[in-house]
Amino acid sequence: MAAPSHVLLFATFNVVFFCLNTPVRSEKTAEDFFKREHSLMRPYTGSGASLPMWDMQGHSMITNNYIRLTPDKQSRQGAIWNKVPNRSPNWELHIHFHVHGQGKSLFGDGFAVWYTKDKMQSGPVFGSKDFHTGLGVYFDTYSNHNGPHNHPHPYISAQINNGTLHYDHDRDGTHTEVAGCHAPFRNRDHETHVAVRYMRGRLEIMTDIDDKSEWKSCLDVQGVKLPTGYYFGLSATTGQLADNHDIISVKTYELDGADESLDYANLSPSADFFAPPRDHVDDPGGSFRGDWTMSLKNMFLLIFCCVLGVMICLVVGVVVFQKRQEYNRKRFY
Repeated sequence: MAAPSHVLLFATFNVVFFCLNTPVRSEKTAEDFFKREHSLMRPYTGSGASLPMWDMQGHSMITNNYIRLTPDKQSRQGAIWNKVPNRSPNWELHIHFHVHGQGKSLFGDGFAVWYTKDKMQSGPVFGSKDFHTGLGVYFDTYSNHNGPHNHPHPYISAQINNGTLHYDHDRDGTHTEVAGCHAPFRNRDHETHVAVRYMRGRLEIMTDIDDKSEWKSCLDVQGVKLPTGYYFGLSATTGQLADNHDIISVKTYELDGADESLDYANLSPSADFFAPPRDHVDDPGGSFRGDWTMSLKNMFLLIFCCVLGVMICLVVGVVVFQKRQEYNRKRFY
């Protein structure tokens, strides 16, 4: 027996209402783009001095609440490096961090975020190697600067390197940066975050250091080329000046928009724009940097010359005194 018309109408209405109010499951969410193999979050599931999917180096250590790259002690280096190479042409990093210490007017040196061809290679650039290949984002807190860069600290800058560029600590790398900004993230009482986004040749760095839950642009540069297959990492260093450099979390996302015509794996890191070159000027406070051997040599030479000068003066004084004594004796004969 056929159902009454009013029953069929009621059933049809329910089906339409259900379809209109049911979410479309094919739409991607943020979780679909989340790359767990490149991320690091609490609770850390590593045991002892190890982390799943990450390598640790130097003085870095794990606690329940953060990964400490360096303690607030002199002459320390530490790093963490993702074990899995990145295969996403377009990506975004969200880093929750905390830089703090006892220093009021003098502190340093800072930390760096890396996307490079080689990993786990310690060196003088915030705990990692100089002349790297890839991207370096530097969070420079070193406060004893006087020079032609004309910016306050802390300072965030980005460098695209094909293995031929030197990071000049005395000038904060401003000779080879693509861009930078002042970002007072040190010793904040609230959470501090940074986002690094690379998409279709565009590099953006945004900060949230004012506890407003909104991103503020630091730099936005077009014409950047970064290949796939490189590694994400973070490192930090202290010299005579020190700070705690803590990483609370790293969240990595894959972004849409890949160009199917490009061979991303074989791109060479490059940028269309670099800061204009200028002459190197020795940093008057260079002895406070982590790499301060040359300043100690200069200080030793200065002290040696002073001591030598005093000794020469003493010898000359003794000779003059003896001559005068001998002359006085001859006068009485």
